[in-house]
Amino acid sequence: MENIIHVDLNNFQQVMLEASQQKLVMVDFWADWCEPCKNLMPILAKLAGEYAQHLILAKVNCDEQQQIAMQFGVRSLPTVILVKDGQPIDGFAGLQSESEIRAMLEKHLPSPADTLLEQARLLLDEGDAQQAYGLAKQAHDLDTQRADIKFVLIEAYLVLGRIQQAKELLASIGMVDQDAQYQSLKGRIELAEQAAESPEIKALQDALEQQPDNLELKVKLAVQFQQANRVEEALNILMSVLQQDLAFGDARKVLLDCLNALPSGDPLASQYRRKLYSLLY
Repeated sequence: MENIIHVDLNNFQQVMLEASQQKLVMVDFWADWCEPCKNLMPILAKLAGEYAQHLILAKVNCDEQQQIAMQFGVRSLPTVILVKDGQPIDGFAGLQSESEIRAMLEKHLPSPADTLLEQARLLLDEGDAQQAYGLAKQAHDLDTQRADIKFVLIEAYLVLGRIQQAKELLASIGMVDQDAQYQSLKGRIELAEQAAESPEIKALQDALEQQPDNLELKVKLAVQFQQANRVEEALNILMSVLQQDLAFGDARKVLLDCLNALPSGDPLASQYRRKLYSLLY
């Protein structure tokens, strides 16, 4: 269905009842003799183009479609009515500015964060955690307070094995949002933490307690952390090795491998690349 539609009795049900279940329908009641209607039309068309993913502009010529105008109780022109799920939910009569109309629309349309969140959820369902992480992170950057966005980002962190970041973000969830989904994610984090404590990691940690300056042990522990998806801990250890000896063994290569494995747009990657470049240059 096109984004801008001329409505008559033939397609009335399809647009007002069926299409409005999927998108917000902005109904423009106009007539050829109405000069304010003509002034309003380009504004509505522009907004319809901007919000095409979520909005349909339905144009009703009141001279030709008097029955539809009467059904909506239109008494003056221009009149614009928003329809969702087959019901009028908002609107205005007379000429309004683009900013006023935009403000009205944005009360009823998904925000940019909503759109990113929806896409992230779909990608998680499809098993693409890296792309989901990127979109959920963008949504969280737009609105850092929303628990529903945090939950999806935590989910992506867990799938990617970023347990510490998942745990830190979960800790920022307020009491009012600690629902069943919160409890589920909390349980998954606890299980992931237990699974990440492999015998190899424990043995290397014990050995490092005895030999805290052994760089070879540190690189081996970093590799184990990386394999257990404890990426930030791996990066921290590798950076400490390179700060002591920039040319030590495979430390720089392992660090770069860790960075290259991170999802696109991950702030950890830029953070540790800057640290590495500061050592190199």
